[in-house]
Amino acid sequence: MENNIQDLVRKGTTTVGLVCKEGLVLAADKRVTLGGRIISHKSFEKVVKITDNVAITTAGTVSDIQLITKLLRAELRLKKIRTGKEPTVKTTANLLGTIVYQNIRKFSTIVGITGFLLGGKDDLGFWLYEIGPDGSIITHADFATDGSGMMMAWGVLDTMYKPGVSLQDGIKLAVKAINAAIQRDAASGEGVNVFTITKSGIQQVVNKQIESKLEA
Repeated sequence: MENNIQDLVRKGTTTVGLVCKEGLVLAADKRVTLGGRIISHKSFEKVVKITDNVAITTAGTVSDIQLITKLLRAELRLKKIRTGKEPTVKTTANLLGTIVYQNIRKFSTIVGITGFLLGGKDDLGFWLYEIGPDGSIITHADFATDGSGMMMAWGVLDTMYKPGVSLQDGIKLAVKAINAAIQRDAASGEGVNVFTITKSGIQQVVNKQIESKLEA
């Protein structure tokens, strides 16, 4: 029974985060699978805006991702009301890490495995964090990748990323990294979403769908 339940869990993804000269780039594919075998959704939004200054990429069990995202937004709103200030990116990352830590350790017949890349800006600058499935928090000064296709994305990023890369080149590099995963990882595919975080705010700059239907 446990194996049957796990086969029905929606998961699989490739996500990428880049630190650029003018800000940050967050990108992800669009495919959702059941146990990595059956495609259940072809246009899922895996880059999510949390506040006007923070966005995350999502990977893992969809139901847990959706619940954690709701909890994070609610807690940030409460914190802003109580303090009268916008929470820093570090505070947001610590809060997300705490929620993930508590989520993965609760008893459940479905393991709530999640992975997040969190990017944001505050008065201290631009920040890129990786929130591991165990609730660990890692700061990245260059790039990060997560999900089932991260090995392919890492190969591209390790080879092609350069410190101080421009935002436009960072967008192109993120698409190349996602594309490499789509070509070889069965749980990644259908297209790519790319968001930027700059002094002007958070903006979606790429939203491409891959057409996979054949007609005689």
